[in-house]
Amino acid sequence: MLVNYQGVEVKQGSQVILTDVSFTVNEGEFVYITGKVGTGKSSLLKTLYGEVRLEKGQAVVMDTQMIRCKKKNFPELRRKMGIIFQDFQLLTDRTVYKNLDFVLRATGWKQKSERQERIAEVLGRVGMSDKGDKLPSELSGGEQQRIAIARAILNHPALILADEPTGNLDPETSTQITDLLHKLVDEKGATVIMITHNNQLIEKFPGRIFECNNAQFQEI
Repeated sequence: MLVNYQGVEVKQGSQVILTDVSFTVNEGEFVYITGKVGTGKSSLLKTLYGEVRLEKGQAVVMDTQMIRCKKKNFPELRRKMGIIFQDFQLLTDRTVYKNLDFVLRATGWKQKSERQERIAEVLGRVGMSDKGDKLPSELSGGEQQRIAIARAILNHPALILADEPTGNLDPETSTQITDLLHKLVDEKGATVIMITHNNQLIEKFPGRIFECNNAQFQEI
């Protein structure tokens, strides 16, 4: 079990936005979180890597007690995850290769040859083998999101968190990105938690579905 939340309360500042959140996520699952704008989807996802702190309930993420965990220890937890954002968050002043190399060096990969090999592997995995020398500004939105996924899987994460990764993409590209994430589950045994409001994607690529609505979080 990678995630175990029981009776958790999610707050934005002093305002409670989700109450009594209870759910579990096991290895190899694809989980969708849906709901209208402002219902707490992103805040809930941020609690899984400590960006939003929890005060009430019991919350365990990959054996880390989230309420007891000290701020200085969250980077260690995040290194076990892959996090994908809607706006890509690539470093715009360097090439795709250097974006990925930066992450590997920051997470302890000391051998240049091993970094080169791993970068080639993940770029091939996302269909971007020929884009290593490109700047993010030279790529389409869909290509940038593929690079963001490549970055997220560099360190073989057990858990991938995706915050509306298709929100800025056209329907065809959105389908390709979601298919890529599902293949990481089906072929690599990863676990994905993805926020989306795109019901067509959910119908095309089934998974468990949770909804944020009226301060409640429920499986549907």
